[in-house]
Amino acid sequence: MLSWLKNVVRIFCCASVFVLLHGPAVAQEVVVFGSVDDVVDWMRAENWWGEEQHGDQLQVPNAIITGISDRWRANAQKMPVPQKKEIFYRFMLPLVMHANTMVLDRRARLRRMSLDLAGGRNPQVADVAWLRELAVLLRIMDEEAAAALGESPTELQDIIGQALNRLDVIPAGLVLGQAAYESGYGTSRFAAEGNALFGQWAFGGKGMVPGKQRSQLGDHRIASFEWPFDSVRAYFINLSSHPAYAELRRLRAELKAAGKPVTSLALADGLIRYSERGQAYVDTLKGIIRVNQLDIADDAVFRDEPTRYVVPAEDPADAAKLREEIEALRKSGELARIIARMQLE
Repeated sequence: MLSWLKNVVRIFCCASVFVLLHGPAVAQEVVVFGSVDDVVDWMRAENWWGEEQHGDQLQVPNAIITGISDRWRANAQKMPVPQKKEIFYRFMLPLVMHANTMVLDRRARLRRMSLDLAGGRNPQVADVAWLRELAVLLRIMDEEAAAALGESPTELQDIIGQALNRLDVIPAGLVLGQAAYESGYGTSRFAAEGNALFGQWAFGGKGMVPGKQRSQLGDHRIASFEWPFDSVRAYFINLSSHPAYAELRRLRAELKAAGKPVTSLALADGLIRYSERGQAYVDTLKGIIRVNQLDIADDAVFRDEPTRYVVPAEDPADAAKLREEIEALRKSGELARIIARMQLE
């Protein structure tokens, strides 16, 4: 079995970072690319290449990329900058949209719980258990307090309200801008070696060691991930839960309450604590969003199609072998089992 398949079995079977966001998988198709030309040809065939019209709603293929290879890091340095950007943004956007879809699903469940409680209906045991886990994940309470959470409607409604404030959609253009900024369009060492797209830190001896560690921060490292969506998921958790991003959540809530659109540029002001550069970081991020017109992604929607999985190969020969291996897995039923264990819903 090729190395990617060994890795993908391990990756798909591992516990998800966002443990509450899971369910049955529905997709079966795997797309393998062996060259940049393969990538561009596929995007053209999918009508997913070239300039988009800002007056039209962006329709996005539901294609989830499963890894960032060293080959991308090398080839991206040689290709024209517009081509590098376009490939990066077009593969990144479905990951972001998938995360927002999962967020909306969880918000819908929270609202259903709230309506049941308001109507005098007793909460389901499974719903209360799920809410306890969510409250810990979003840093509303610690594990001990969550374990002690009873079934008082007043108490549960309070937790639901806090969860709805924290867990909400993050405009896709903002996420794209940060991913591009933090990972150098997926070309950084951390992106290639650890699928790390947002420069999130890890402590306690885990993660990848920066070239230069700052002594005042101790043994800080860059968090690594099994595959790119794990990085996006961790980013969503971070912005939804960390006290440093309370301002972003406040801005979002105020915009929604006023009936105003929640845009990438508006929420960028809430990220002043994302970097030690402070306001300079926010200004640079806004520049990336404006110059690349990333706000078109804020209201993008998925096309009505099953999820597909995109796999980068090292070269055309490797891609051909990989397609054969995947077809064998499909015939044996193992591919369906691997995708089902991926837990993306």
